[in-house]
Amino acid sequence: MAVHPHSHRNPGFHLPFRPNRTGSPVVVSAGLDAHTAGARPLASLRMLTGFVFLWAFLDKTFGLGYATALGRGWIDGGSPTKGFLGAVAAGPMRSTFHAWAGAPWADWLFMLGLLGIGVAFTTGVALRPAAAAGTAMLALMWLAEWPPARHLADGSPTMSTNPFADYHVIYAAALIAMAAAGAGATWGLGRLWARLPIVRDHTWLR
Repeated sequence: MAVHPHSHRNPGFHLPFRPNRTGSPVVVSAGLDAHTAGARPLASLRMLTGFVFLWAFLDKTFGLGYATALGRGWIDGGSPTKGFLGAVAAGPMRSTFHAWAGAPWADWLFMLGLLGIGVAFTTGVALRPAAAAGTAMLALMWLAEWPPARHLADGSPTMSTNPFADYHVIYAAALIAMAAAGAGATWGLGRLWARLPIVRDHTWLR
């Protein structure tokens, strides 16, 4: 999509310019304007999605009595991956997930992923790498649940409601959309994060 100098025709975006040596305007940055109608709902979605991941980390770490029973948290010696991966009963990676279940490296990667993605989207920093990590994690979880299957290994119905577009796909699409739109600039630390020298030099860190 071409970007033209007359950005006022699109009230949803704020495109600051600076003149080059020829006097023609050059785009130096782009992102959702914090005062537009779409920026705040997107920021709200960003923080809520971040809290989903952050809460999962806290519950699995401390056993808060929701998805993880009291006294069964990671700090109590429980495994964040053993129950879920050990119960995989369908899909082409069933035996692989069983082998990974409860492995220390799998527990650490999973928990660090939940923490990193949760903090990034809650605060609005490093959305691009967090979205990439989150999409990879959700893809593996999608494979573990394997929505295309109609029956589990024991022949019982999976009760899958859609062979493709389940909540893992929706979450992944939301992560990518928020990172692409620069949703961390509104109600977040995205603008401050983008000013760091290392982030300016490596835009994939935004």
